[in-house]
Amino acid sequence: MKKPKTTREYIEDQVKTLVRSPECGTTHYNLAIGLIAESRWDEAVEELMAAVNECPTLGEAYVALGGIFFHKGDLDACINFNQRAIAVRPKFAQPYGNLGFAYVQRGDPEGAIEFLEKAVSINPEFIQAYSTLASAYFMQGRLDETIYAANKALDLDPNFAVAHNNLALAYFEKGDHQQAVEHCDKALASGFDVEPKFLKNLEQYR
Repeated sequence: MKKPKTTREYIEDQVKTLVRSPECGTTHYNLAIGLIAESRWDEAVEELMAAVNECPTLGEAYVALGGIFFHKGDLDACINFNQRAIAVRPKFAQPYGNLGFAYVQRGDPEGAIEFLEKAVSINPEFIQAYSTLASAYFMQGRLDETIYAANKALDLDPNFAVAHNNLALAYFEKGDHQQAVEHCDKALASGFDVEPKFLKNLEQYR
């Protein structure tokens, strides 16, 4: 059985391919993915920019650029690159989900919901988008919709910790403290860092 390649070997293979075909946008993208795996962010950005220069419709490259700039804390650049992904691939769910997450991070649930609802309409199995949608609904006080979106995420993965946390918050606000405790415990069991203040508020209902 052939031994799987290490990330370093994968990167070396892509570099060799680029020597033969320097105008292949997909190879620039593949090299960038290897560089991202090694946290070589600036080099990855260079390769991704080369990828979209050679292949302007490569939406995945714009999404990857958005991810790098999100990691760097530059929400404006993250949003810009995901918008560019949508411009070239309007039926690609990932950038809509990423935009929704970025807008939630900005404290703009109204802007987030529009993108997240679009994301799950394109890909009904986009679990992260459902979970982020639940968070955005909760920020607006739309508790029943929070519960609906979080349960859609749990239909796809019963152990999805963020969705359990969203349900715990929503049920607590609705006064269903037993359900809140139950979902909080499931979030904790799945490795989620539940906010200490919320945990303290739940203690009296255990």
